[in-house]
Amino acid sequence: MARIVLQEGDITEAAVDAIVNAANSDLLLGSGVAGAIRERGGPSIQQECDALGPIDVGAAVLTGAGELPARYVIHAAGMRLGEEASEDSVRRAVRSSLEIACAKGLRSIALPAIGAGVGGLAPGRCAEILLEEARARLEAGGSLEEIRFVLFGEPSFRVFESVDDAARVAAQMQRMKGR
Repeated sequence: MARIVLQEGDITEAAVDAIVNAANSDLLLGSGVAGAIRERGGPSIQQECDALGPIDVGAAVLTGAGELPARYVIHAAGMRLGEEASEDSVRRAVRSSLEIACAKGLRSIALPAIGAGVGGLAPGRCAEILLEEARARLEAGGSLEEIRFVLFGEPSFRVFESVDDAARVAAQMQRMKGR
C-alpha cells in the first residue's frame, strides 16, 4: 500500500530512488537544500543541471545523484533565482516532480519543504500544498509506493505533522458523515 512518511533529517542522506531539490529555474545549486546536494553529491549534478537549464518555474527535471545514496535528483523549480516562490509555482513544481518519478517508474521519493525557507512561503501553507499533491498522486495510482518528506529541523517536521494530522481528522469526519 502506498504511503506518505514524515521524517526529520537531512534529505541528502535519504536512501530512496530519488530526492527532490528545491531548485530555482536556472538550476544553480546555491544554498539550502540545493547547496547540500551540490556539496554532498559532487560536481556531476551541477554539470547535468547546466546542460538542462534553465527551465520554466513550476517545471522539474531529472539528473543523476552523483555521490548521494539516492539514484536520482529531481530538480523542482519553485521560483526564479533571487525571487520568492508562490503557492502556484510550488504546487506545479511538486506535481511535475511526482509525474517525473512515476514516468520513470520510481517507487520511492523524498521531498524537502519546497518553497519554504529561501522561497518565502509560509511553512504551514507549504505543508498543505505538498501533502495535498502527495495524496492526490497516490490516489491517482502509479509506481510510487512511498512519498517521504524529509524535513530539516524539528520545527519544520512539527508543522508538517500538524497539517497531516488535521487532514487525517478531516477525512475521518467526512467518512463518518457519509455513514
